[in-house]
Amino acid sequence: MGQRILVVDDEMLVAMMLEDMLADLGYEVVGPASNLNDAMEYASNEELHCAILDLNLGRGVLSTPVAEVLKARGVPFLLATGYGANAQTDALGHAGLLGKPFSTGDVEDALKSLLG
Repeated sequence: MGQRILVVDDEMLVAMMLEDMLADLGYEVVGPASNLNDAMEYASNEELHCAILDLNLGRGVLSTPVAEVLKARGVPFLLATGYGANAQTDALGHAGLLGKPFSTGDVEDALKSLLG
């Protein structure tokens, strides 16, 4: 199997689409996690090469705590958001951005840039 990528998105259809895209690109998907508790569990305990995090997990919950765990573990991540460049916060550091809506090509390019 390929590199392991954590997917965190509260929208089931988006998560399933991203899961399919990643599988088509040869990556192994961890999750997807649709809520903060599951995302924190995966981010803390799974072997990961990187992650794709939806910034807004609904009801005012942000994925910032997940990003902090990933940063502490040295796991790079992309921030998937429709908010554009305004989405980055100091807490998220130098996370790459993956603008919504995205295509398989967008995901592939973003991951190549992130993972080298």
